[in-house]
Parts: sequence; structure tokens; C-alpha cells
Amino acid sequence: MPRDDGARGGNDAGGIVPPRHGRVLLYGFHAVVEALGNEKRRKHRLYVTENALRRLEEAKTAFGRVEIVSVRPDELDRLLGRDAVHQGIAMEAEPLIGPSLEEIPAEGIVLVLDQITDPHNVGAILRTAAAFAVRAVIVTERHSPDMTGVLAKAASGGLEHVPFVHVGNLAQALAKLGDMGFHRIGLDSDGPEPLAAVAAPPPVALVLGAEGKGLRRLTRDRCDALARLDVPGAIRSLNVSNAAAVALYALTTSR
Repeated sequence: MPRDDGARGGNDAGGIVPPRHGRVLLYGFHAVVEALGNEKRRKHRLYVTENALRRLEEAKTAFGRVEIVSVRPDELDRLLGRDAVHQGIAMEAEPLIGPSLEEIPAEGIVLVLDQITDPHNVGAILRTAAAFAVRAVIVTERHSPDMTGVLAKAASGGLEHVPFVHVGNLAQALAKLGDMGFHRIGLDSDGPEPLAAVAAPPPVALVLGAEGKGLRRLTRDRCDALARLDVPGAIRSLNVSNAAAVALYALTTSR
């Protein structure tokens, strides 16, 4: 496998070359391993510490034709920021190109995110979506986080398995999903009935709103049903990523 232990220095990130315009940086062990195994993802340079490389080799990771560059942990700290939990590994790659709304198969479950902007929440939702074989995650072109960095780390590889669909207008996208045969369920803490009681044969579009704001009015109007998650404890609401996990489990087991 190609490897470059070239001279360090000469830029703000130590021996690491800043990514070219249009490329993304992925970091964290699981995010990078899943990206390496994704044939749809074009990879360029893998920055890895000695310990992380050993871990990759022990996991029998297939590197393909990616260029491997040996680095120190502090170089990755300078590139990604000291708050980034990179685990000694980062990769420069091309962003994934998602399908159009019309290309989504009208089967199973898709998630629709109404202006959820926190990359940690979206990443956690994506990780759960991958576990439950969600067909796609639909987000708006504006008011949604970048599909890289913190989000990819939080998704723990889920970014490579669940297509992202970006739409300009969420209300119009929900109308289109209805035309495609999707039963649109908006998750709302004040919904008139519990999710378990909603009769919703697949395909299902589960719509989630941002914490605090919830679903916007036009989003609510495009849903076929509004449902709540009934919980027995003293705290009645869940973090949106936890709510997504509970709702997906409920929808999957009920069908």
C-alpha cells in the first residue's frame, strides 16, 4: 500500500497538507474505516499515527489506493482542533453525492429532518438510521450541518450507509413523498395519539423537528398524522436523537 512519510513543516497543520477545495476531512476510527470500505467514496490521503495504523492493520482494513501519511497526534490536533476526538486518524476524501428525492425507493422508512442543525444530533440520528436500515435521510439545503467532521464522527460510520437527500423546500418535498405513496408521520410531543397507535403501512416518512422549536407549521400541515412518544418517567421529552431511536424501534417492531 502506498505510504508517504515525507518531511513535515511548511504549513499551519505541521506536515499535513490542507485539503483541496471541495474535499472533506473525516476523522475518528469508525468513520474512517467505514469510508475506506465504501466503494462510492473517493479517497485521497489517510493521515494516521503509528498506533492507529497498527489498529487498522489488526482490523484487516482494506486501504485500496489511498495514500497513507504517517503523522503525530499533535499534527492532527492542529489540523482538526484540540476538541476533535480523532483517535489518531483522519482522511481527505470527496463528499458523497446523494440521490434526488425522486430516486428514493418507495419502501421501508425514510427520515425527514426539519431544520435540525446540531451535527452531534444529526450524526447520532444517522448512526441509528443505519442500524435500522433507513432508506434515506432528507434534510434542507439550508439549516442543516455539513456532512463531514463532527457529524461523521458522531455517526460512527453511518454516513457511508444511509443516503442524504438535500431539498430546497421541505414542505414541497413532503408533498412529493405523499405523491410517491409515503405515509408521513410527524413526531410531536403534543401529538393527538401515541406512535404505537398510528396505522401507517410502509413506506413511512418519519418527520422530526428541532429541539425546542419542533415541527414548523407547513411541515405539520404536510403530515398525514402527528404522533407522540409516551414515556412513563418524570421527564416527558427526549433528546431528538434519542426520540428518533425509540420511534424507529417502535415502527420497525410493529411491522
